[in-house]
Formats: sequence, structure tokens, C-alpha cells
Amino acid sequence: MMVQQIAFVLVLITAIYFIRKRILLIRSAIRLGKESETGGNKTDRLKNMLLVAFGQKKMFKKIIPAILHLFIYVGFLVINLEVMEFVVDGIAGTHRIFAPWLGSFYSVLMNVFEFLAVAVLLACVFFLIRRNILKVPRFWSAEMTNWPRMDANLILVTEIVLMTAILTMNAADQVLQTRDSHYVATGSLFFSSFLVPIFQNTSTSVLIVIERFAWWFHIIGIFGFAVYVTYSKHLHIFLAFPNTYFANLEPKGHIKNMPVVTREVKSMLGLETTTTTGDPGRFGAKDVNDLTWTNLMAAFSCTECGRCTSECPANQTGKKLSPRKIMMDTRDRLEAVGKSMATGGAGLNDGKTLLNDYISKEEINACTSCNACVEACPVMINPLEIIIELRRYVAMEESGSPAQWNSMFQNMETSFAPWKFSAADRFNWVKD
Repeated sequence: MMVQQIAFVLVLITAIYFIRKRILLIRSAIRLGKESETGGNKTDRLKNMLLVAFGQKKMFKKIIPAILHLFIYVGFLVINLEVMEFVVDGIAGTHRIFAPWLGSFYSVLMNVFEFLAVAVLLACVFFLIRRNILKVPRFWSAEMTNWPRMDANLILVTEIVLMTAILTMNAADQVLQTRDSHYVATGSLFFSSFLVPIFQNTSTSVLIVIERFAWWFHIIGIFGFAVYVTYSKHLHIFLAFPNTYFANLEPKGHIKNMPVVTREVKSMLGLETTTTTGDPGRFGAKDVNDLTWTNLMAAFSCTECGRCTSECPANQTGKKLSPRKIMMDTRDRLEAVGKSMATGGAGLNDGKTLLNDYISKEEINACTSCNACVEACPVMINPLEIIIELRRYVAMEESGSPAQWNSMFQNMETSFAPWKFSAADRFNWVKD
């Protein structure tokens, strides 16, 4: 038992080390962003988080995937309570340490855990079929290259294997309970009991190896999963909560003005007497450090589900724009900058920028600002904010907008309308 305890502690420390290292890198990458003005009071934001992140409110627009996703989500939260017992047993060298304390209620809990394990297993099988056999179009868009597809499949397969390990361990444990007093009685476990006949004629020594292997496999798998999640799109499991809490609660269609421009216009109109001095900074965004930290956190929160892209009218009509790709590209740029900074590299000064090297002008110019992507996102990510900031940079810093747009901008500046006629004539159409 002492060897097992030492081995477990080493595995636990190793997992904590890599998770901490990864969290610090993600944190430093997010902090590259500018300050963000978060609308709404704390009560509204908390309510938003509980309904959308915890309550899965926006998932239920597609009822069947929503229910299956709910099984996985609840299973993840509840089954991890059992992992607490794994950790305590691993450190203390005990076996099912909570069973004597909880008595018959322990059996109830274990049956709930097993029900969720089976539900998670079946849901993952269904999702694998949807992705790889039925080939739902939004999972096979241009930006869903080999790695994003493999990432999703790898997580689903891992969850299936981990749930199978739990059921195998419990089945072997139930047989051992009748042979060895070291194994605490758990009562009848419904789902794993179907596997018990497989182990009935197995020798006790082999059963102990099977039970211990399943135990170690599951706990190492959980720790490995926790490390891997920080590199995966499944980071949304954790970041969905702060992302929905700090999400913009302004009405859809409300676009924030640039403070420096607002002050300048008010000053010109005599509405503001204070004058600004010094460099106003960059207009819009060229790289990730020009975006707000909430934009950058949203990039790490992206689930890559593709609901935003499937609802995007520009994408539906064959344009190059994909809101999902905007978020994936922002995250890829953050990853590159973060890793470079962590190793003492060039960081943001590596000769690349988010605009042009990751996201093209063709993509951002195709956006109609309709907010369909924002409405569709199950964790309230706003790709439109990033698109608008990139377009502002192109328009105001590079004067690189399409010629037709520049004409419209000029007309609005001089005539207060997109068309080139006198402001005094703008209501002439009502005469007829």
C-alpha cells in the first residue's frame, strides 16, 4: 500500500504541475488584452452565468443534442465527486473510504454514478456517429482540419474508455466483496452487475489485478484528461462560466463606440470642453493585444461547435467568413504568442499579426453585422466584436476598406447619409 500511495502522490503532483503551468500560460495570454467595460450589474451577470453556462439554456434550441450533451455535462460534474474518493483513497492507502460513513446511501450514490456513466457512454457513441458517419455539415467546414476533428473524437473516445473503466472496476469489486474482507460492501450496483458474470469464475488474484488496473487507469485518465483539456477546445468546460458572467448584456445590435473618437466628435460639436492630449493609440485592432481581455477569454472558451457558422448568412451564401474560424484563429494567435513569451521569444514582435496572417480582409468584409453568430453561440461568445475591431483598423489606420465603402464613409461624413446629396434634400422623397 505504501508503494501505491507514493506512486499516486507522484502522479497527482505531476498532473498539478502541468495543469498549473498551462493555466498560467493561458492567464498571461488573456492578460495581453485591453481593459473591458462590462455592462449590466453583478446580479444580472450572475443570473446569466447560471442560466446559460450552468443551466445550458441556449443548448436546448436543438433538443436531441442538448439532452445528450446534458448527460455528459451532468455526468462530468457528478461523477467527479467519485474522483474525490479516488484521491483520498490514493493518498491514504484506503479502499472506498466513504462507504462506511455513508452506509446504505453510498449504494444509492454509486448507482447514480453508474447511471450517469452509462448515459455519458451512450451519448459519446451517438456524438461519434454524428461526427464521423452522419457527417453533420458544420463539423466538416473548411476550418475543421485534421486536428480540430481529431480533438473532438479523442475526447469522446477517452470519455467512453473512462466510463468503461468505472463499470469494470465496480463489477470486479462486487465479486471481490464476496471473497475478501478488505473490499467494503457497496450493496447491489445495477449497471455493473451485468458485467459480474464475466468475472465470476476468475481467480481472486487476477480479479485484484483487474480491479486495481481499472482504478489506476481511471484516475490517471482523469488527471491526463484534466491536463489535455487545457490544450483542447474542451477548455470551455471551465471557461464557459466566466465567459457568460462577463458577456456583453447590451441589446443585440448595439455596437460600442470608440471612446477616443466619441470625445473628439463631442469636442468638435462643443459638447465636451475637456481636451485630450497625447497619443490616442491604435484605432481598432491589428493584433490580439488590441482586443479586450474578454475577447481573448472568449477565444479560449470557444467550443468549436459551429452553430455560429451554420447560422451566418454570409457563410451560407458562399462567402469566406466563418465566425467559428475567427475565434479559432484568435486562439491560435494567442497560443503562438503565449508560447513564444513563455520561452523568452519575440512574442507579439514575431513579424506576424492577427489581421492578414490569421484572418483576411475578405473574411471580415463579408460580415453583415447581423448578430446571428452571437445569438447562436451556446456560451455567449461574440465574434462580431473582434470582426468590428479588425474592420475599424483597416478603415481608420490603413484606409484599406473597399472603394464603395470609402465613398459611403465620405458621404456620411459630409452629407450625413450614404448617398451623395445635400443634407437639406434628404427628405425630398416624402413629397410624392
